[in-house]
Amino acid sequence: MFLRVVARCKMQGAGYISHHAPRLAHYLLLASCLLPFLASLACASGTTPTFTPVAPTARLVPSPTSEPDDPGWQALGNGVELRRLRVTDANGTSNRLWLARLDPARVRFRVLYDQANPRLVSEWFGAAKALLVVNAGYFTEDHHATGLVISDGVRSGKSYTGFGGMFAVRTDRVEVRWLVAKPYNSAEPLRHAVQAFPMLVHSGGKPGVTEDDGNLARRTVVGQDRRGRIVFLVSPDSFFTLKNLSAFLVASDLELDTALNLDGGTSSGLMLAGPDGPTGVDSWVKVPAVIVAEAR
Repeated sequence: MFLRVVARCKMQGAGYISHHAPRLAHYLLLASCLLPFLASLACASGTTPTFTPVAPTARLVPSPTSEPDDPGWQALGNGVELRRLRVTDANGTSNRLWLARLDPARVRFRVLYDQANPRLVSEWFGAAKALLVVNAGYFTEDHHATGLVISDGVRSGKSYTGFGGMFAVRTDRVEVRWLVAKPYNSAEPLRHAVQAFPMLVHSGGKPGVTEDDGNLARRTVVGQDRRGRIVFLVSPDSFFTLKNLSAFLVASDLELDTALNLDGGTSSGLMLAGPDGPTGVDSWVKVPAVIVAEAR
């Protein structure tokens, strides 16, 4: 420190010296006290002493606000539960999922579709004043649904045949079903529905996807567990392939009977009414169709 002060004095002149005169005097006094001691050491050993600086020891202190990998299900009221589950792949990459589980006996589901006025999931949530809003099925560049959509009994699009699945709402029940095992029938008294693909979990909790293209993407899933509850899952990062997601769902503790892959990528979004206000992950683009959950 003394040498640095002297060097600065040489470079910056009298103004710097006068400003730092008290500090310089202090260093000079300290040096005068140490020099005899250092000299005695040198004489005793016959060598000039050397000093090796010791680096401070770093200590990592865990954040008191860090969230555990699996805090479990948190009851939000009105039959809605939230879970924020961290998953890690073989390379150590982690991703925290958004999961919501809803009791159809306490929640009413609707599908909203507005091809002329698409919105971010957060905008749909703000307008609907609902318990939960999640993005729904696939759509074209001009926001036309590629599969069947039913909103308040009004049908749009065309049903998939021989593939895909459907989230279907009747006055007496809600179901997530595989269209191969149970095709859509236009005579069904459906009030709301949306179709997408592929089925990730077939009836009975069997894997729905065994091969894929290996692409990682943000994902949105709607499933139904063995107790009839509806489960939504959103992966906010490009973490899962479809095959890996299917395997994860089957092996998880969600006890899913069926699960359907909804539109993912930039469309993925889920917003819900949390204890401190709206919470969730927003879509990156505007979507024309969403699934809404409201209190009965």
